[in-house]
Amino acid sequence: MKADSRRQKIVELLIEEGTASLDLLCRHFDVSVMTIHRDLDELEAQGLLRKQRGGATIKSSTHFDSDFRYRTQLCASEKRCVAQRTAEFIEPGMSVMLDDGSTSQAIVPFLVGKSPLTVITNNLSLIADLGGLAGITVLALGGTYSKKFNGFFGILTESALQDLRADVALMSSSSIDGASAFHQDLEVVAVKRRMMESSARCFLMADHHKFERTALYLLARLDEFDGVITNSALAKHKADALRRDGISLYLA
Repeated sequence: MKADSRRQKIVELLIEEGTASLDLLCRHFDVSVMTIHRDLDELEAQGLLRKQRGGATIKSSTHFDSDFRYRTQLCASEKRCVAQRTAEFIEPGMSVMLDDGSTSQAIVPFLVGKSPLTVITNNLSLIADLGGLAGITVLALGGTYSKKFNGFFGILTESALQDLRADVALMSSSSIDGASAFHQDLEVVAVKRRMMESSARCFLMADHHKFERTALYLLARLDEFDGVITNSALAKHKADALRRDGISLYLA
């Protein structure tokens, strides 16, 4: 197997398993430890995984966000509940911005019956899924494509958003610590911030697993959003603390 093919298979294995040891990878691909080390070094340099003692993982950390295919599998039922609750804030005739997050992808089934809608997004999955729905106009944001996030980012994306205005932006974040939302990638943060600035209202979607976690870059204070939408499994003391801080919290 050529190196490029093997490295692609390593990522696919991690998407399924989350974490893999050096021994497992050596046996699975029938190559030496040094070969696997070189593969992991290259994949880590591309931002597709992170090495750890004795192996590699695709799980998120404070400075690393997972491949979108792995994130889509996580907390799928919770994300669906959050997406369904979020859809209640959408009305026919609206223009809606949706970001690259996996929770944004979960909202597609709940847009049926909301037409006519204009959806503005940098999320390639949403562009593909919504492009065929009657009554929904998709404005696809261009830019530099990220395979890891399955979306478009960079100066072209931000410039396009600067010239647009939407009724509402619906977005997600990888972590919430206290009364602030964070993300691991600065380019992702830049596009999300531009979406917030280009919308009359903005809501943050986050399942309860994302609370009491942090990441490298501040996205926004929670009071910058018109509401934070999460699922009812969020601990009561956390919900009460956010409400005391003046955060508009909506439970699915």
